[in-house]
Amino acid sequence: MKKFFLLIALLLLIPSILATNFQITKESSGEVLIIGTNQPVVFNLKIKNLGPSDSFEFYNFLSFNMFPKGTVYIGQGETKDIQLELSPIGEIKTRGYYTLNYYIKGANSLEISEIATFKIIDLKDAFKIGSEEMNPESNSIEVYIKNNENFNFTNIKAEFSSPFFKLSKEFSLEPYERKNFTVSLDKEDFKELTAGFYTINGKIDVYGEEAEIEGTIKFGEKDLITTTKEDYGLIIHTEILKKVNEGNVIATSETVFKKNIISRLFTTLHPEPDIVDRQGVTVYYMWNRQIKPGDTLEIIVKTNWIFPLLIILLVVAIVVLVKQYTGTDLILKKRVSFVKAKGGEFALKVTVFATARKYIERVNVVDRLPNLVQVHKRFGAEQPTRVNENTRRIEWNFEKLEAGESRVMSYIVYSKIGILGKFVLPSATAIFEREGKIKEVESNRAFFIAEQKFRKSDEEY
Repeated sequence: MKKFFLLIALLLLIPSILATNFQITKESSGEVLIIGTNQPVVFNLKIKNLGPSDSFEFYNFLSFNMFPKGTVYIGQGETKDIQLELSPIGEIKTRGYYTLNYYIKGANSLEISEIATFKIIDLKDAFKIGSEEMNPESNSIEVYIKNNENFNFTNIKAEFSSPFFKLSKEFSLEPYERKNFTVSLDKEDFKELTAGFYTINGKIDVYGEEAEIEGTIKFGEKDLITTTKEDYGLIIHTEILKKVNEGNVIATSETVFKKNIISRLFTTLHPEPDIVDRQGVTVYYMWNRQIKPGDTLEIIVKTNWIFPLLIILLVVAIVVLVKQYTGTDLILKKRVSFVKAKGGEFALKVTVFATARKYIERVNVVDRLPNLVQVHKRFGAEQPTRVNENTRRIEWNFEKLEAGESRVMSYIVYSKIGILGKFVLPSATAIFEREGKIKEVESNRAFFIAEQKFRKSDEEY
């Protein structure tokens, strides 16, 4: 029984004894695995064999490939530098610090367990981009890109873009290295931009993986406004004031024009002033505006002495039109159109429209026939009351018309004699009674050019 317990104790003690046959020192630090680049995370190890010569194997039970593959021979008392490489098998979703257990096993000894801790990041997190503060008067700016990790990048293709410039470069970055690039500037590209912070966009292509990163540019302040003025014209006097913001900060501008109480009546301003202040016989117009970088404030003050005459003519015309329109109780219109006659005669359709604007009574509409034509027996919906070919008159009578009511009267005239040139029909006349008063209105005169050709839309009788 004592021999059995002694054997058990010896078996438990053997791994500890064997473990002391290795001395492992990690020479590297800050190891990082960058997703998408297909580059392994590398640990620099120094392994000293304190036991007998042996061949050692490195392996793990997780989804990681390891290098070196196979076995590594280390003689008794020998120290060997080993680059231990780990790369994930398939997709890995973990980000941040990651710890992996791996094992070292000799052919003539038991295995021992070791720990490898490293950081897992996306490619975009490996870099930082930015620039120095940008002077609006400068013709160049310095931008930079910095490697944040203990990782050696080779054959980087980078594109930098911002509201101020575009830049493409190819380069390499050693661990924690920063590279600076000087970029020429064209002031026309940013003359309308205000001072403040702007974004630099970077597109990185390395090891077949692309990433987009962002940085900032501080655009310094510059305050400058230039003013020009034009003044011309006598009858139409024009004043133009222009203020251009050539700086890169929003500028506040105050502008004042003054006019007397007479000229102000005939003055137009663009844009409209913010304040109008009258002091005695003088009127002050004031503009308080903010002008953005690259923008122009243009104020036009135009005094037109022809304007009073135009106003008078306009007022007279409006009064005449209003009086004529409001004084008309019945609107009479006349229209003429060509009609195709079966016998080939010259024929026209005459239409008279009567529209009452107010209630009227005892309406008599009279139309006069021109010479050389005869009236066809075909009439429209409103049959005439009398047709007198001797006096060459056609009459329609209506007892009353309500406000807004319309009547359409039509008839056809024809002539066996061909007519050339302009054929004019006289005005129609309407006589009616409104509130006990007899009134009379006339229509327009209708005309027809006799040489025009027959169209498919013309009627046939």
